[in-house]
This record gives sequence, C-alpha cells and structure tokens, in this order.
Amino acid sequence: MSKPYKGFEPKWYLETPPAKSYRSIFKWGDPNFNKIPKENLYKLMKEIFHLTDDDFKNYDEPLGLEEVKLDKPCALSEKFLNKLRDVAGSDNVSVDDYDRLSVAYGKTMFDLLRLREHIADNVPDAVVYPQNKEQIEKIVSLCSEEKIPLYVYGGGSSVTRGVEPICGGISLDMRRHFNKVIDFNETDQTITVEAGMSGPKLEETLNNAVKLFGAKRAYTCGHFPQSFEYSSVGGWTVTRGAGQNSTYYGKIEDIVIAQEYATPTGIVKTEAFPAKATGPDINQIMMGSEGAFGVLTHVTLKVYRHMPENHYKFSYMFKDWETAMDAAREIMQCECGRPSVFRLSDPEETDMMMHLYGVSESVLGKMLSNLGYKPHKRCLFLGFTDGEKGFCKNIARNVKRICKKHKAMSLTGMVTSAWEKGRFNDPYLRDTMQDFGVMTDTLECSVTWSQMEHVHQLVREYCHSRPNTICMTHMSHCYPQGANLYFIFIAKMNTLDDFVNYWSGILDHIQKSGAAISHHHGVGKFFAPWLEGQIGSRQMEILKVLKNHFDPDNLMNPGGTLGLDLKEDEKRFIREKW
Repeated sequence: MSKPYKGFEPKWYLETPPAKSYRSIFKWGDPNFNKIPKENLYKLMKEIFHLTDDDFKNYDEPLGLEEVKLDKPCALSEKFLNKLRDVAGSDNVSVDDYDRLSVAYGKTMFDLLRLREHIADNVPDAVVYPQNKEQIEKIVSLCSEEKIPLYVYGGGSSVTRGVEPICGGISLDMRRHFNKVIDFNETDQTITVEAGMSGPKLEETLNNAVKLFGAKRAYTCGHFPQSFEYSSVGGWTVTRGAGQNSTYYGKIEDIVIAQEYATPTGIVKTEAFPAKATGPDINQIMMGSEGAFGVLTHVTLKVYRHMPENHYKFSYMFKDWETAMDAAREIMQCECGRPSVFRLSDPEETDMMMHLYGVSESVLGKMLSNLGYKPHKRCLFLGFTDGEKGFCKNIARNVKRICKKHKAMSLTGMVTSAWEKGRFNDPYLRDTMQDFGVMTDTLECSVTWSQMEHVHQLVREYCHSRPNTICMTHMSHCYPQGANLYFIFIAKMNTLDDFVNYWSGILDHIQKSGAAISHHHGVGKFFAPWLEGQIGSRQMEILKVLKNHFDPDNLMNPGGTLGLDLKEDEKRFIREKW
C-alpha cells in the first residue's frame, strides 16, 4: 500500500469485491489486493485534468458490486449439453450466469466499462472446464458436428477482445484443470505443459526443477509480460506475446519449440527440433492464430538456466530523447550481447516517474536540473542483464561505456530495483482510478530505428489533441533493427463512445505513421478492422485459405478474430501514410 496522504484523500474502494459480482470479474488480479495512486499522482491528475478535491468526493462510475444477472438464457439444447457432460463430467459444464460472464471479456478498458454498466453484449451459452487434451479433442469434434461456435479462455488478460464469444456457443475455461506439466527434459532444456498453465505456476515449476524433477539446477522460461501473474502459456503463444525480458530471451515465438492443436479437421502436432528446413514452418503459422484455426492443447518451451544473481542492474538519465534513442540503438547494434530488460522513457513518462517518486522536488532532482538534465527533456533508461556472469558483466560494461559516450548520468541500479517492485502490479491502479472516471489504457506498435522519431511524434501529437490528457511513451522489447513503442494515456473519460473514438484515433495514427499496429498484444476482434490495411490483401488471402483449411465452418473463435470474417464495410483501411 502507498504511504498515507498528507492532504485530502479520495475514498478509494479497497474492499474485496462481493462474490459473484461484476466487480469481481473486472477487477484486476488478486481480489484482496488493491493499489491506489500515490499522493503525487493524485495531485498531478487534478492539475492536468483541472479537477479539485470535490471531484473525488463521490464515485463517478458504478462500482459493480451487484450480483451478476443475465437476461440471456443458454440457447443450447439439453441434448447437446448432456453430450458435453458425457465428455467433461457434469461438474465441468456450467450454464450459470456468473460463470458465463466471467469468461466473456478480457481487460481492455472497453471490456471494463461495459462490465461496470452491466452490459453483457456477448456471453457463451455454456462454459466447459476440460481436464485433458483428449476431452478437448472430443469437444472440438462435437462442436464441429453440431455446428456450435467454440471459444477459449486462458488467463483473461486479453486487451484485444480476443476471448469475447461474439456468436455464443461454448467457451473452454482452461484455468481449473488444464494446467499440468506433461514432460520436462533437462537434456534438451525443454518443458511441455498444458496450454492453461499460468505464468507463475510455470516459473515456480522451473525454479524448483531440482526438487520436482531431480534436475541438476533451477531453470526459467524467461517470459515475463506485465500480465504475467494472470496470463497463460496458451494465451502467450496464440497471440505472439512478449515479456519484459524479451530483449534477451526473445518473444514467445522464439521460446516455443513445438505445439499441438485440436482443429475441426484433425490434430496438428509439430516436432521439438531446434531448427529444420522442411518447408514453411507450421509452428510459426499456428502461433498468432488466436484460436481461429483450433484449440492449442500442449506447448513445448525452451528453458534457460535460472541465475538471478547475475542481474546487473543499471539506470541512466539522458539529456534528451534524440540522444537517448541514438544510445539505445548503439547498445542494440554493438554486438556485445543484449540486456534482458531494456526500457527507455520519453520526457513525459520520465517527468511522471520523477514526480511520482518525489525525485523532482528532491535534492537529486535539483542536482539533475543544474547539471543540464532538464524537466520536459530528460529521459530515463533502465534495465538489467540475464545470463552467465562474465557475459552479463560485459553487457553492463558496454552499456555504461555507450551511455557515458552520450553524456548520460548514472543513477545506479536503485531505480531499476524500485521499478521491479511494481512491474506486475501497476494494472491494479486502473480500477481505483476508474471509480472516479479517470481512465488509463495503452497501445503499442513495432517500429524500425529509422522511423521511430516520426512514429513517436505523430502518435503523440494525436494523443495530445485531446485536451488535458497524459500520454506517456517508452521504448522496450528492443532489437538491432528497431523496438516496440508503448503509448499509455490517462484521461478523464467515462463513456464507451469517448473511449472507442479516442482509442481508434490512436490506432489510426499508428497505422498512418507506417508502424506495425501490434508488437505483442495480438489482433483479436478489436484490432481486426485494421489488419488487412496493415498486411495487405494478398497476405490476408493466405490467412483466409488457412482458416478455410482448418475450420471450414468458421466455428473456432468466430466474430471478427484476425479480421477473417469481417464484412467489407467493417474494415478500416488507412490508405494515406504520413
């Protein structure tokens, strides 16, 4: 919890949400944990949004404490439900209102606003909790025979409407049972797991490999998205996700080595070879399919030696964004090895971080200003290494050399340690802030080094075209050829139309800038209207051919996923590139 406020403090809702309530669905993560804005952030929001304490004396938004009640009864026949019960067991098939809504939405602000307003646009007719891949194969076959739409719910952290059951049918909830280790192979350094395994359970298993498997040492997967605590291996895989340590370990498509899917036309299983030249890579074709080709059942992942003692943490302050970008590019292109976490904040995000942690008003803040690291210009860079000790030392030494060359000031590893403490729990802030109509959300995009400044400037100009809006930007997930840019906006906004219009405008400008509309969040149904404009009609035709091969009746995650079944007037082409 944050330190007590010295002045007025809003009455943040910090209770455990009532069981079966809407809030228990839309609240992020642990029902017993909450995170409130620090007093500095609260004061800054009032200043930027032109608000007073009076605006925070009453909740702007419904708290969602009511019990879930739907006016959409199950539309499946009792005969079909009994067939599902025969496959999965009566206890693992539910038509309960709460169970159905709990797997209907993800965690984009569009989902959270609808849940607060008790808007249940789309819910499955039934939820099934499979226990093994044989049950999933039978359920896929059954849905194919009966022409019933099938959706999958893993960790529920999708921000693309990826899990939303637009066409009803059934949703497979993987969390309850489908989360076991199938095989651990220390010789090959691989682990095979069921797709519903959560990030924490996977990492705990690998860290304890000595005890659990008689291994020689501890291991790690190296995949740590911000949603790590509430996302699944299957979700990472089908969306081509990335973790915060991806600059060293790679994105999930670099970590996954084999997969198995149940599709309406049969089982697809790839082999766990380190590399092969046997035609187009089916592994890569299936990754990113977002459930549109079939249901991912088993995943084989590369694993790495767990050596947290070799985290060499660093943080530096640069005088401006241009210099910081040049230094970041040189670090990624110098071929001395890559840091694991690599995060560079632009001036607005840096100012926010300095303000939140009280640095701006401190002796250190004044010292930085006197040395030429001025507010509204300076940029914070932080990160750490992973790998063997000598390798990590060499990376840290070269990072220091390059940062020094570009006149950056070392802030030691303390800043990175502070960032690590909150790296997974920042999403909790969204709930407490949204109670008072303050909304925060994020979009990200993939860019090359040569286009980065253009993308950064164009998208931020649009974000700030809405008055009284915070737009923080940082670079992460870096490569020798470019990086990922995050745009995080905070605004006083509380209607669905306002959010969708603003969000869509940001995505329009990302596409107009020439950047890729997603680096790792995926496409889902929310980004789908932009996809054909991104990849082109010829590539879209290839995806449609694959869809028709695996799922000719369009039963696997239908309703817009990957734009595969959108009508022409639903597509959003941004023809003019700026």
